[in-house]
Amino acid sequence: MDRLFLTNSIEEIREKVTSGDISFIDLAEETSRIIESDEKKCLAWVCSDCDELKLSAENAVKKFRARGELLELDGIPFGVKDIFNTSSFPTQMGSPIWRGFTPGNDARVVSSCVLEGGLVAGKTVTAEFAVHALNKTKNPHDIDRTPGTSSSGSAVAVATGMVPYALASQTAGSIVRPASFCGVWGMKPSFGMIPRTGVLKTTDTLDTIGFITSHAKNLRPLLNVVRVKGPNYPNVYKNVDKNRSYSKSKRRPFRVGYVKTYTWDGAEDYVKRDIENLALRIDAEQGFHVEQITLPDQEGEAHSVHQSIYNKSLAYYFMNEVKNDTEVSQIMKYMIEGGKLINLVDFQRALQLQETISAQISKLFEPYDFVLSVGTSSSAPLRGDKELRDPSLIWTLAHLPVVAAPAFRCPKGLPYGIQFVSSRWKDYVLLQGIEELVNRGILMSGSEPIIHV
Repeated sequence: MDRLFLTNSIEEIREKVTSGDISFIDLAEETSRIIESDEKKCLAWVCSDCDELKLSAENAVKKFRARGELLELDGIPFGVKDIFNTSSFPTQMGSPIWRGFTPGNDARVVSSCVLEGGLVAGKTVTAEFAVHALNKTKNPHDIDRTPGTSSSGSAVAVATGMVPYALASQTAGSIVRPASFCGVWGMKPSFGMIPRTGVLKTTDTLDTIGFITSHAKNLRPLLNVVRVKGPNYPNVYKNVDKNRSYSKSKRRPFRVGYVKTYTWDGAEDYVKRDIENLALRIDAEQGFHVEQITLPDQEGEAHSVHQSIYNKSLAYYFMNEVKNDTEVSQIMKYMIEGGKLINLVDFQRALQLQETISAQISKLFEPYDFVLSVGTSSSAPLRGDKELRDPSLIWTLAHLPVVAAPAFRCPKGLPYGIQFVSSRWKDYVLLQGIEELVNRGILMSGSEPIIHV
């Protein structure tokens, strides 16, 4: 049986609702059906309540009839990574220390979805405090492989068709990697585009809100719903809403960059081959011009700068949790202990270097509509094996918008994606490029089908 959220974009679902082909109740029942079918195998959810979801759908029908117009996400179930506050479910942040915690409110980004008619289906599994410890979630393409870590529950809920989108976050590569390993779409917008109110804080200058979804056509409407708008948000208002680079002129070709970064040599050969071939294919398209970019030498410090900022911040924000010795993972303890050794001078130097690297890369990327980059340096490794280093962390450090796109399969048949980047605030120009590549059939519109059991 076809899975509605995998075969239809949000726009197509809305059209079916408008025509009467499906109802809000049907959407809730679709989520319930697939959770019942796949959850025991995939373990994507910390908690969900299908009966409550159906009641929410019934209430949504009444509101729709009273209102007389269809909202952007009306009646559509979605997943919420378990670091976002929700009034209807506990927020436990992947830690037994916070088991059963009920904040009593919704995170701002959750509220944005709900105000547009979205229905919270439940909380998706995250790594402990959204950091590195591998959780219970299984990769639906091969349960012996990692699904990624921090936003893995969101990626798996989308990849299986349980929901058409799920909220996620990225402090290093926590949207891009699960999206790549699970064969779905992900977006980490420019730092500051989406409010972080009501979301677990791990690192002030790195934590970025985004989402994972099943279709390229969902990226733009989701960004429109969840981002901040208007003069009360001066940085976004000035750089996005009032800026001419909000969209690219259709009169000129797409100017595309192609960057390898210092992580390139560590990628699998099949990754290098597939991405180089894709760059050549895009360059051969009428209306596109691809040229290779070399990053400044200082970019080579990105991983060490990120580590200093991340570990020092974890040591500060989780100083109480780490005292619960038996309920904190070894990797979390290791990172916190490392953070304690970083003095204030070195921490401030790392923050200054982040600003420098961010400004340099954004300026370098400014002439380009979007830039091709490695997504992950391999398909999903075996659970417990170390993931190869990739550029995701660099773009997070630099506050750039990225889109993770499903694009390839490795020699063993497992999916892995590519990453498209742009300079800060050019989120909509980036989306224009993605949409054009999808329209031309260079990128798939949906997700990679699950062919491994």
